[in-house]
Amino acid sequence: MKVILLTEIPGRGGEGDVVDVARGFFNNYLGPRGMAVLATKGNLKQLEQRRGSIAKREETRIARANELKAALEGKTVVVPAKVGEEGVLFGSVTASMVADAVKADLDLEIDRKRLVMRQAIKTAGEHVVELSIYRDIKVGINLFVGEPKVEEAPAEVEEAPAEEAPAEAAEVEETEAE
Repeated sequence: MKVILLTEIPGRGGEGDVVDVARGFFNNYLGPRGMAVLATKGNLKQLEQRRGSIAKREETRIARANELKAALEGKTVVVPAKVGEEGVLFGSVTASMVADAVKADLDLEIDRKRLVMRQAIKTAGEHVVELSIYRDIKVGINLFVGEPKVEEAPAEVEEAPAEEAPAEAAEVEETEAE
């Protein structure tokens, strides 16, 4: 059954593409969700009239995808996770966790459904996850999975004066007693 796609469908095509799909896929999924219409003569004629606006939207989407790709390339995102013995995580890193970490670290919104995780991340350390941004535009996201490094030096400096204070108080009491 030939249909005209009204939105991008991964693995099928983009807006304005005429594709062949199974009747049940159209009747049960694409049609009710407004993602496609039947490729009738009237709809094909309307499609030809809208080709210019579809091309402009496509250019805009590609430009945005390339901007996102440039913003993500070469950056490392820290995914906080509790690490057990021998670098094994308690649980695993999910696509939602990666999307949240990108939002927190780089202030960029990404769709978790577009993350390609070939296998679950269950170990701490550095990993690479692929993000399929738009059609053929893909980028590898460098992840550091584990507990964020906390600088302990300032905390020790704050504790040191607190330890000296009781000793000074004891010296003051001894001088008063004499």
